[in-house]
Amino acid sequence: MKKKLLLSLMMGCMVLGAKAQSYVPAKAPELEFALQLKVTLGETFAIDNTQHGRRTVIPITGGTFEGPTLKGTILNGGADYQLNAPDGRTELEAIYCIKTDDGVYIHVRNRGIIANGKDAEGKPTFYFKAAPQFEAPSNSRYGWLNNALFVCEPEWRQDFKGIVLNVWRVK
Repeated sequence: MKKKLLLSLMMGCMVLGAKAQSYVPAKAPELEFALQLKVTLGETFAIDNTQHGRRTVIPITGGTFEGPTLKGTILNGGADYQLNAPDGRTELEAIYCIKTDDGVYIHVRNRGIIANGKDAEGKPTFYFKAAPQFEAPSNSRYGWLNNALFVCEPEWRQDFKGIVLNVWRVK
């Protein structure tokens, strides 16, 4: 009896697994451009051989941001804390604040992944994506930032010393 029940459960899981693999959602979420951050950076330093790996700290010293509905400056005092694994994967968490041109302070926590790898043909790949979260005053015109998910990726520019991040809201 137990063997039959176990066999039935295994067959059911295999059928469900096959169905899940062939399912394609009708529509993917849309993205809407929210803002671009031009972040200036301080001198990077590292703490080697921690219990979690190599910790790299990149101070955030300032910068600017602009989007269709907001504009302002990035405040000095934050940092990007990266944990580097031996396999080439880096987990990042940047914590900083921004101030809009009309004087509203917004806290930002941006978590992401940087990964160097190889594709199916053995060619090198590079992946760098993050998901910023915003904490804006709920009663401000920026309260909408609290109630959405965001994704971002870097844009490499020769004319800017720092990092440029383009941010999209998931609709």
